[in-house]
Parts: sequence; structure tokens; C-alpha cells
Amino acid sequence: MLGLMLAALLSSETADPIQTAMDYYQGIDAYQTTMKSVNGDNTEIIQYYFKKPGQVRMEFVTPIKGAVLIYDSAAKKAKLWPFGYRRFPAFNLSPDNSIIQSSSGQRVDRSDVGVLYQNVKTLQEKGNTEILGTEDIDGRETLHMMVTGENHFAVNSVARYQLWLDLSNGFPHKVIAYDKNGQVIETVQMNKLIINPKFPAGFFTQ
Repeated sequence: MLGLMLAALLSSETADPIQTAMDYYQGIDAYQTTMKSVNGDNTEIIQYYFKKPGQVRMEFVTPIKGAVLIYDSAAKKAKLWPFGYRRFPAFNLSPDNSIIQSSSGQRVDRSDVGVLYQNVKTLQEKGNTEILGTEDIDGRETLHMMVTGENHFAVNSVARYQLWLDLSNGFPHKVIAYDKNGQVIETVQMNKLIINPKFPAGFFTQ
């Protein structure tokens, strides 16, 4: 029933799909997904795990297979194991360290879906939103929309977002970010999404 209600709200001409998705996200405690990010010739595939209020675990498939990165939001510190979790060596790093930023400059402490929603919402406030219709992507029904800042307004160098929101849960199935010149900064696709998974004890322990 909740999925049907959300789909109705997301597809409504009078509703703000981003706000609707944000409201639904507020009731979620955790999620996991396979994230594929493409930035120019660079492709990253990551098993991504998130638990509120800000615990992050990334298990890299490419380009550094086996590497694990965990971010502790309370300590505001990240720890990287290049050759596997708890395997020597390990590096304690600040989240703004370029070593652990994505090829597009994405920080681990600002990598979750909630931050994306906030960025899109900010762009909406000084731009315009266009609903492009519904599309089937990989067997999932999505709402296709575009948010563009006016007068070259940008949020973290992003002047336009093209999004495909899953109608069953509001999560972005695909996102393309563009700069002020209309050039693609990054394309991100999320697959195998699980909402509110049960993580084993110590899963986010550094």
C-alpha cells in the first residue's frame, strides 16, 4: 500500500517529487545498494552500505577490488583498508582527503542519498523543475525529471540534475549531474537496492 501511495504522489502533477522522496527517506533507517559511477573514462563500482545517522561502508569492486572504506560520523573519521577489511595496512583519514574522494570529487561523508536530495532541493529553489514522464529502466518504473539552476546557479559545481526516481520508493535509480557548461560531471546508477537491511554487529566498526 505504501509503495502505491508513493507512486501516486511521485507521479502527481501537483506534488514535488523530490520533497515526496525526502519525506519517505526520513522514515528509513538504512539501505544498501550496488553503485556504479562513471566520470569520463573512470568507472567505479561499489557495494554501498548506509545506516543513519551517517555510518558508511564502501566495498570496492572497481577500480581497487577488495578495498574497504568505513566512515564514522560520530568521530568524523574514515578508515581505509586497501587490501580488504582488517587487513594490513590501514589508513586513518579525514573525509576531505583526496585519496578517498571519488573521481568526481565526491566525499564519503556526503555520499548518501539524503545529501543528494538536499542538493537537488537547493537547486530547485533557485531554478526550475521539469517532469519528463515515466520510464522503465532495468525493469523498474521510474519518474524521469530534470532540475536546472537559473542564471548558472550551481550546487557543488552541479548546475543541472537529470534524475530517474524509482516509483516504488523514491530512491534515485539513475542520476546524471551536469556543470554550468552542460558537460556531464558524473553518471551514477543504483542497483540491487535493499531498504532497512539488517547489518551484522560490528559491520561499521573501524
